Amino acid sequence: MKRCDPVGESAGASADAPIGLIAGAGELPLLVARNLCRAGRPLAVVGLRGWADPRLRALAASHARGRFCWRGIVQVGRWARALRRAGCREVVMVGRVRKAEMFAGPRWLQWLRYLPDCTTIRLWYFHVRDKRNDTLLAAVADELGRRGVTMIDSTRYIPEALAPEGLLVPGGADDEPPSVRPLSDAPRAVIADAAFAWPLLKQIAAMDIGQSIAVKEREIIAVEAIEGTDRLIERAGALCPQRGWTLVKVAKPDQDMRFDVPTIGPATIENLARAGAVAVVVESARTIILERSRTLDLARRLNVAVIGVRDLGASTGAPR
Repeated sequence: MKRCDPVGESAGASADAPIGLIAGAGELPLLVARNLCRAGRPLAVVGLRGWADPRLRALAASHARGRFCWRGIVQVGRWARALRRAGCREVVMVGRVRKAEMFAGPRWLQWLRYLPDCTTIRLWYFHVRDKRNDTLLAAVADELGRRGVTMIDSTRYIPEALAPEGLLVPGGADDEPPSVRPLSDAPRAVIADAAFAWPLLKQIAAMDIGQSIAVKEREIIAVEAIEGTDRLIERAGALCPQRGWTLVKVAKPDQDMRFDVPTIGPATIENLARAGAVAVVVESARTIILERSRTLDLARRLNVAVIGVRDLGASTGAPR
């Protein structure tokens, strides 16, 4: 397939330009796409082959000017051409990609597997000073911008998914505000552990190493790196068989909300319960909660507290 296929019936000119969506794996691209569809915006989806959910094609088809196409994960030039061809001037990039898989095996095998285009090769070898997430994604955003497509805040169309501050409890639908209890109702041992880990994790996040830490009794059990949160949770469970630990997840101090925004969802809660965690503490207003009603209901049933904190030191009086 050499270009984005039109989906839906043809239509005349529209007052609103299509919004682009570069989609990786998981529910987040679906959430963004559904919200755009509800708003009546035409949607041009570039699905990353092997990662994006095929259901995105039907969502794009809900508008007459919708577009959908598959592109490789390291084909930035082809992303840009597809978006421009669809008439996009703005794009959201969301969804999971396991970066660790891109480092598996020799380089020649990865080239054969992913078939990078010339734009991506140029960015990878000549335009980035290192291969950390922020460096790579900022280079992608700059390249798209040079080609007339501006990458925008990935949470712009999903404000209801951002974690509020307090102890979160189930109740209400995904499009309604969640029920929140004050932080004083949260387990004191969890808040104490999170207050200890918070400033350490902020430093780690600032270096773009990872955004999560497992902690118990003011001892750091495990730190997230390239393996991602799910693997961190699994490793923490193995390192702390007596259970009772807490996952802390924060945004970077200078978090670019266009990409790599901290995210939790039902799978996170299930993994935490399986690994013996008692709570997850996230940074409010800068962490996405996917399928919020289901996530919080699972947390209640599996006895995993979900706590949002804007600034842990200021919120709890705990030392930074």
